Amino acid sequence: MMNSAKLSNLTQAQLESLAVQARSYSQGGRLPDYIPLLAQVNPEWFAVEINCTDGQSFRFGETEIPFVLMSVIKPFVLLCLLEEMGKEGVFSHVGMQPSDQAFFSIEQLEADKGWPRNPMINSGAIALASLLPGDNGFSRCENLRQWLNQRAGANLMLDKAMLNSVVAAGGERNRAIAKVMFESGFLNAPEIAIDTYNHICCLAVNVSDLAKLGMLLAQEKAGISIENRRIVNALMLTCGLYEASASFAVKVGLPTKSGVSGALLSIVPSAGAIACYSPALDHVGNSKAGIFFLEKFTNSLNLSLFI
Repeated sequence: MMNSAKLSNLTQAQLESLAVQARSYSQGGRLPDYIPLLAQVNPEWFAVEINCTDGQSFRFGETEIPFVLMSVIKPFVLLCLLEEMGKEGVFSHVGMQPSDQAFFSIEQLEADKGWPRNPMINSGAIALASLLPGDNGFSRCENLRQWLNQRAGANLMLDKAMLNSVVAAGGERNRAIAKVMFESGFLNAPEIAIDTYNHICCLAVNVSDLAKLGMLLAQEKAGISIENRRIVNALMLTCGLYEASASFAVKVGLPTKSGVSGALLSIVPSAGAIACYSPALDHVGNSKAGIFFLEKFTNSLNLSLFI
């Protein structure tokens, strides 16, 4: 049975049963205290929305609560730039290799002589942020926000309070990453690149908007090339959960991207998108309940790409 048929056979009762289990699994997770506002949310929140290519949708939990995308914006920065610049232009600035280090690793970057290994870790995303059109961080973020909203029918908004919290936190690791890339000749205007990165990570959605974004990668959309969608999905599968990507590919087998806000997005190619939000994180920095839910959900419906 094709994945589109498997996902369409989902029932609301199945979703709710798995989501209730996942919500309880959030206990024992941690909130990221290095960004003050992220540490103030309710760690027990859980929301999920699933959109299918046949038009069905399923949802459960605190689905109206807005949250910032953080690193879940990275696949969509890549998608936008692939559409605007082409793959040769994009991959002259960033690699395609997985990393076995944390997403903020300076050691990995220094070992690679300043070359950002892939678009899903901070170095790669900062490099791509420097390529977005606009004169400053706000205008680049606004251009990306409008591009995504128009194509996905979503309602991304800049969370200015979260942006202020991110800026106040200092972001010393990201500044150090940008410095290494600049000194190695792989980044221009590092201050604007960091400002852009901070802005785009603070774009806020609810799970419905996140699922709509996911559909850009799940099905054919006017103006989005099949090849670019394939590239983004492939890099989400191999790099989207950082050093946990390989084990997750074995356990779940779907392109997936996480963010330290607790956002989580999985793509079932040609079938649909699974959007989760649960802010308590595991030791890697991925949503504890979200990862649990995705593993149970995809295995119960046999959705892995590796059948």
